[in-house]
Amino acid sequence: MTVTPERVTAALPCYSQRVSEERSVDFAEAEEFLDRMFAEGAAEEGERFETRLAQVRAEIRETGTYRHTPAELAYGARVAWRNSARCIGRLYWRSLRIRDRRRVTDPAAIAGECADHLRQAIRGGRIRPTVTVFAPDTPGAPGPRIRNEQLIRYAGYRFEDGSVLGDPRYTGFTEQVRRLGWRPPERKGSFDVLPLVIEAGPGEPRLFTLPPDAVVEVPLTHPDHRWFAGLGLRWHAVPAISDMPLEIGGVTYPAAPFNGWYLGTEIGARNLADAQRYDLLPVVAELMGLDTTSERTLWRDRALVELTLAVQHSFDAAGVTMADHHTESHRFLSHLEREERAGRRCPADWSWIVPPLSGGQTAVFHRYYDEPDPSERPAFLPPP
Repeated sequence: MTVTPERVTAALPCYSQRVSEERSVDFAEAEEFLDRMFAEGAAEEGERFETRLAQVRAEIRETGTYRHTPAELAYGARVAWRNSARCIGRLYWRSLRIRDRRRVTDPAAIAGECADHLRQAIRGGRIRPTVTVFAPDTPGAPGPRIRNEQLIRYAGYRFEDGSVLGDPRYTGFTEQVRRLGWRPPERKGSFDVLPLVIEAGPGEPRLFTLPPDAVVEVPLTHPDHRWFAGLGLRWHAVPAISDMPLEIGGVTYPAAPFNGWYLGTEIGARNLADAQRYDLLPVVAELMGLDTTSERTLWRDRALVELTLAVQHSFDAAGVTMADHHTESHRFLSHLEREERAGRRCPADWSWIVPPLSGGQTAVFHRYYDEPDPSERPAFLPPP
């Protein structure tokens, strides 16, 4: 679940523009959420639907919103993952760990909790799906926001000749945080971790550097090509998306960073391979001695396989959880079968579920799926 470079770049100058919800929570949305939760048996033991509904109705009348119980927050976050049509790893939705940090409002404390999120999610390499939920939007009082697309992303430095060092996707973001006061390392590199941009109040963006122990990275090598290590490539271990608001029963949590673990193709066949990203296929092909003078030699395809193999091999060697696209495809179909047995729709965006490498050879390719419903809730929403 990602956003386009244009959306990232365009969003940053608008720090002072708040996406504040001035309206009260719609009671019908709260009722629909609670009805589903009780129907699925996720409510606390002994709690009655009619009693809880009356409490929520009274709270909305008095304050314009209501506060989720810990059980409601956990169920809502997990179902939001279950509803994520672009995610192939939803088989594990029930295992999502919830970190309730709704009372944390200070920007420095939020940054500290983000670092703790990364430390706790990595678990020595056995990555655990985790979400940290900060304060919600309330009528007239917006909650905090994290402006980074992910908690860990690499800077992109554009030079006067148009060349880029680092990740071209984040040149706009990098320029903006530099204007806000971020100083890159004296010796710039291809994998400089960007600072967190946290906005806890209207027009109050603050920068925070992630501590080194919160950023676990995997150096990339190849099982057969010794020259690959000389490229000096690496990638961060935990993909924690941080700019997608979480909406549960009419309540929006604008800062709710969450992570699963990487699919090898996300890094090898997209982040490192895309022409508008690190664009490494020509480099790998040359070092492999491939004929790049014609597309008909399929040099791109051959280099893509080796690049993805290197990523998968490196994460395995480092003992860091990573899925491969063939195994995860079968697991997704198991998830689909479970949802159908439970009488639930399983929306899926085919263009995201089918991996960017050997798509036709995966189990998810030869079938159709329920169309995603933009109104489905709970949900992780597109960045505002």
